[in-house]
Amino acid sequence: MNTSLLVGGIFGAVAVTAVGSYAGYNNYVENKKPLFAEVLETKPVTETYFTNREECYDEVVQHQAEVKDENKITGTILGAVIGGVIGKQVGGGNGKKLATVAGAAAGGYAGNKVQGNMQQKDVYTTTERRCNTVQDPQQRVTGYSVTYKLDGETGTVVMDHKPGNTIPVQDGQLVLNKTETQEL
Repeated sequence: MNTSLLVGGIFGAVAVTAVGSYAGYNNYVENKKPLFAEVLETKPVTETYFTNREECYDEVVQHQAEVKDENKITGTILGAVIGGVIGKQVGGGNGKKLATVAGAAAGGYAGNKVQGNMQQKDVYTTTERRCNTVQDPQQRVTGYSVTYKLDGETGTVVMDHKPGNTIPVQDGQLVLNKTETQEL
């Protein structure tokens, strides 16, 4: 028998065995890859937004009453008459005339001031509704920060939904969307 044929046959058998073993090992390794990553921790990712609402209350307000006699003529005249009457009671002769005029002048001045004070204190109250727009802060979940373990390594990823205890793995990659998960 030809030695080179024998050596070639042995070499071919060894090569086929080696290639078959390598292919079998790769198939074994591929089948051993995890189908799921283990979820270690899930934290919600939130954002703050504001909603408007109207806050109203009733307020008591004082208003100055409308003045009907701005020049205070009524008070001045009444004060002058009363002052004149009182002044006429004092003294005699020309002193009486002078006391009457002085009493009328002082009474007119006093009557004017008294009417002014009375008009200033003449107020009325109303209740008025006051409203303000108030912004209330609100929180909404926009996703989830997920820490996972895959093939002995830990990683973190943000997902649009809260996963369970595991995350599916396809072709060595995490399947993060719900629609991709449903296709599996």
